Amino acid sequence: MRRLHGVHLPHAKSTAAEPFQPLPVPEKVLIPMQMHIGTPASPIVKLRQSVTVGECIGTAEAQFSADIHASVSGTVTAITEYRPVKGEPCKAVEITTDGEQTPCPAITVPHYSSRAEFLTAVRHSGAVGMGGAGLPAHIKLNPKQKIEHLLVNAAECEPYITADDRIMQEKFALIIAGICRILEVLEIPSCIIGVEENKPEAIRTLRKAIGTRSQITVRTLPSVYPQGAEKVLIYHLTGRIVAPGQLPADAGVLVMNVTSVCFLEEYFTTGMPLVSRGITVDGSCIQEPCSLTVPIGTPIRNVLDFAGCDMERMARLISGGPMMGVCLPSAEYPVTKTTNAILALPEPESRPTTACIRCGRCIRTCPLRLMPTELEKAYQRRDAARLRRLRVDLCMLCGCCSYVCPANRPLAESNGLAKAFLRKEATR
Repeated sequence: MRRLHGVHLPHAKSTAAEPFQPLPVPEKVLIPMQMHIGTPASPIVKLRQSVTVGECIGTAEAQFSADIHASVSGTVTAITEYRPVKGEPCKAVEITTDGEQTPCPAITVPHYSSRAEFLTAVRHSGAVGMGGAGLPAHIKLNPKQKIEHLLVNAAECEPYITADDRIMQEKFALIIAGICRILEVLEIPSCIIGVEENKPEAIRTLRKAIGTRSQITVRTLPSVYPQGAEKVLIYHLTGRIVAPGQLPADAGVLVMNVTSVCFLEEYFTTGMPLVSRGITVDGSCIQEPCSLTVPIGTPIRNVLDFAGCDMERMARLISGGPMMGVCLPSAEYPVTKTTNAILALPEPESRPTTACIRCGRCIRTCPLRLMPTELEKAYQRRDAARLRRLRVDLCMLCGCCSYVCPANRPLAESNGLAKAFLRKEATR
């Protein structure tokens, strides 16, 4: 089987050996009602109301939505408008903490006797895809098609990020138990865990934890970006192609991030919903790179202060990885369910943008064999028909084309704008 193309990036995974440590509880948290793909949750708390850890503060009324829970105990001091970097504005609940971290007394270990009850419990957990996509877990775990393979995405191919790696090293037993639970409930015959080869300790611990469970295998993947992209992972683990317009389930597979699997097993063991998550804190401006467990809603400034960030030198603050992460305009933004890393970087070396020299590197590098230079031209002309013919809708925005371009052209960024342009055109 031919491997899909990509790029070899410097790993820079300096926190791979740094165990998770808890971040001190902040004075305040700001918890957005939308940390998932779909409709925002609706706040169900009032000003000056006391809340406890794990208490539901936002309910998912629409199918494509997820419940939101308090990550701290304290008092609701504001219900305000929140404008994310990407997406539409939504409500957010501000909680001033009391420092006690009192768990919600209503929390109980969920029980189920059917697939429907299992999915209902998952919905109440507030679980979403924790690899960055944010699809509500109860939607992902309810495919209409017959699933032959559960694929656990543990590639973690972006530089710096080691949150999944640390989860695998520290919570391997929960991961394997979570896999077994999903296989049993959804009646899936096998599971493949895809891990990049630059995580030898995680691979070793997972294989040891699997033991004699023949239905679960660990597959080592080359460290080539974007190995963790869903369609790339599916092809490299199974040889199957997800055709345009299809979902992974149409190819007989279900893909879940390894941290999502781990959280679900923790939830079914303890009953505590999604109120915190593990993140990587790294970058050239961070004096003490670390792995942290952070209450959701914590201001990123608290994370930076804990890790000794040189705020004067920092010019780029990124949520996620340097390839597909989001640049944040302020350190006051909160950690959300989909935050897997915070990177603080200095001003990059200036590289002027020049005319395309038609070298073809972007085409050769693109995992999906798109034509980024032609897409850029089509977008500049606002040629919707040509953008569709060139299949800009297939672009993953992985950034490989921009990374290899000797002319320093913002090809991936142009594709993102082109996709937004087509969505707008479709509503006219």
